[in-house]
Amino acid sequence: MIQTQTYLNVTDNSGARKLICIRVLRAKGNPKGTHVFGPVARELQKSDFSKIVSLASEAL
Repeated sequence: MIQTQTYLNVTDNSGARKLICIRVLRAKGNPKGTHVFGPVARELQKSDFSKIVSLASEAL
């Protein structure tokens, strides 16, 4: 789970390299990038993040 003040490495092509979580939103949103480098968690398939799963190379 991502908590506030967590430093994260970005794995999409949005241009960002590192970021810090300042607030966790419960709102649904679309990713800014168009490609996700590397695998994503399989739990994303079961939730409403099918767009992210379709952009990733594989789901673990």
